[in-house]
Amino acid sequence: MDPRPAPGPVLPWLGSPIDARPLFAAEHAALLATLRALEPADWQREAVPGWTVRDLAAHLVGDCYGRLARDRDRHEQGPRPAPGETLEAFIHRINQEWVDAWARVSPAAVTDTLELVGAQVTRLFEAADLDAASLGVSWAGADPAPMWLDCAREFTEFWAHRQQLRHAVGRGSDPDARFLAVVLDTFMRALPHTLRHTDAPVGTRVQVRVDGPSGGTWTATATGEGWSLALPAAGPSAALVELDAETAWRLCTRGISPAAALDRARTSGDRRLVEAVIQIVSVVH
Repeated sequence: MDPRPAPGPVLPWLGSPIDARPLFAAEHAALLATLRALEPADWQREAVPGWTVRDLAAHLVGDCYGRLARDRDRHEQGPRPAPGETLEAFIHRINQEWVDAWARVSPAAVTDTLELVGAQVTRLFEAADLDAASLGVSWAGADPAPMWLDCAREFTEFWAHRQQLRHAVGRGSDPDARFLAVVLDTFMRALPHTLRHTDAPVGTRVQVRVDGPSGGTWTATATGEGWSLALPAAGPSAALVELDAETAWRLCTRGISPAAALDRARTSGDRRLVEAVIQIVSVVH
């Protein structure tokens, strides 16, 4: 019998845990439906800079195999960072190596493989212990991270890549609030890490408010040792950033720049804090 997973780190400044597990199956089905609806020419359209739709789908296969190897199979012979290589450079390198290696695989075969391994990843996360320790989430400053954050982070990656596929063929973002609400809530866990170098008196509050049924309000409070999402949000805020949901998720994934997001935002309060908040990023960038 496998030993129980090690207990996860207690990081209360990240706020209340998120449970993304129930959404993986529906997200996987939506991804496959998107891919199977593509026309042959669509697979060669640019999905993200430097990658076609086919490349991005192959990248998702690689993500699934990597997750199964690490978490299900305890496989320890995968790639490692080169001496002096940053985390960001390492991830970008191995992602590109995978996509290059899969250049010979047809779109149909990529989709069939993704159907198989994506279902296995879905089952893996559905059975996950949210309190266990898991992979670090660098953009939240959590290493190791509790499984609830790692699981939610992985859900956002599948969701965001599906939107990029949709956009590549002229479709808008999926408006389903079930998915986007979890995505935005996860992305906003980057706020304390985003503000880590921003000095403010203890008790200073900054808020991000996202409009619509998938939105909400997130308040980060200066504690003297950093910023926290866990403290009570009552009282006035020193700065407020209000965004629509589309701008918010695109900003967090760097689909638009902080400057472009700031142009679309409604802001009030301390301009220094507003400009710090708008630097939020919730992917390895």
